[in-house]
Amino acid sequence: MSERATILKHAVTVLAGQLAIMAFGVTDTVVAGRHSQEALAALSIGSAVFISVYVALMGVLQALLPVWAEQRGAAHSHQLGASVRQSLYVCGAACVIGMFILLSPDALLRWTDVPDELRGDVRAYLNVLAFGLPPALLFRIYSTLNQSLGYPQLVTWLQVASLLIKIPLSIWFTFGGAGIAPQGAVGCAWATLVVNYSLMVCGVLMLRTQRMDTPLQLWAPMERPDWQQLGRFLRLGIPAGLSILVEVTSFTLMALFIARQGTLAAAAHQILANVAAVVYMVPLSLAIATSARVSYWRGAGNEQTASNVASLGFRMAAGMGVLLTALLLLSRHSIAALYSTDPTVTALAGSLLLWVAAYHLPDSVQTLCIFVLRSYRITIAPFLVYGVMLWGGGLAGGYWLAYHGALGWGPFNSPAPFWASSAAALAVTAVVFSALLARATREHAAQTTQTASQ
Repeated sequence: MSERATILKHAVTVLAGQLAIMAFGVTDTVVAGRHSQEALAALSIGSAVFISVYVALMGVLQALLPVWAEQRGAAHSHQLGASVRQSLYVCGAACVIGMFILLSPDALLRWTDVPDELRGDVRAYLNVLAFGLPPALLFRIYSTLNQSLGYPQLVTWLQVASLLIKIPLSIWFTFGGAGIAPQGAVGCAWATLVVNYSLMVCGVLMLRTQRMDTPLQLWAPMERPDWQQLGRFLRLGIPAGLSILVEVTSFTLMALFIARQGTLAAAAHQILANVAAVVYMVPLSLAIATSARVSYWRGAGNEQTASNVASLGFRMAAGMGVLLTALLLLSRHSIAALYSTDPTVTALAGSLLLWVAAYHLPDSVQTLCIFVLRSYRITIAPFLVYGVMLWGGGLAGGYWLAYHGALGWGPFNSPAPFWASSAAALAVTAVVFSALLARATREHAAQTTQTASQ
């Protein structure tokens, strides 16, 4: 099978699973939107906080994919199994940190001026999801392991099947019935909690029964912490997690800053954020598949093939980015109408989806680049670029335009300045990351050629 076919097969499988998970968010957005504008606004703020915490911690664990893919390429099965067991120590620490933040969000809600009438529902939403975080992170280890081994379909089946639980539970808990009182946005959190524990249990059962996992000896006795190996994990995982934190918070903190514009702006922004997150799954899936293959070939000692695969993945991500941008431009009003029956919400969201289209193309390119850069252990530079461009240029720039104005423009009482500034910041980020990736692949391929000639 060609590398293009291998990447596409892997990416499509990952995409199906990621879209199933994104369908959780779509379901909650549609259900909360049908319940009330207030429920949708509370969901927008609560999900922004939870996603910021979850993806940052998830990023630390997801960053282990190139480590395990390289061990697979080098045929070091026993080392891979021991490495997975060591990752449980990292997961445990991440759970403690994440639960503490989600159980005590008041300072963050005050800092971002979330309206008083929404804080109670947002706090209850986050308190429920705090207890859904540990199973979510444990399932992420299972997911990352399967992706590194080139078997993402097992994860996808579980994620797609979990929709059969999530959709009816979100409707039931949100609107009430059969002895359960209506809970609004908090009902969506309870549904997610049930799904997370179900996925974790299924993941454990799969690891116990799948023949492909037998050579890894995953169920050998747990070793004491290997501080040297944990240090390597953290040197790779912490910058990767912080990079994802900056990327996602530059995206999700918009919801908290936009909330002060009122429930209409918050509800419209929730639709924009959900659409952007759904289309993001395409470059994310390509990035995961490409980085797994690049790391596999690097582990096998073939740097030239790894470089060729990185270039192939880049072209595929850019092409899909152009296609999805065009689709968003052509169907933005129809997309907005799927999320809400409120004409004021759909009108505002439909007009603002122009900025989501502008946001997506550079987002596709930079996503592919940053994942493959981790295969080359380049994590500090992307983190610094993210901090300057996404927090400085995107989030801070959008805040200034929205509430203060600049160069004779504004202030604008609209979410538009946040999306416009973020799109511009991502464009610069994509250019910088593309240059970093081109240099990394060129240098490693040249080193291999030089070594072979000696």
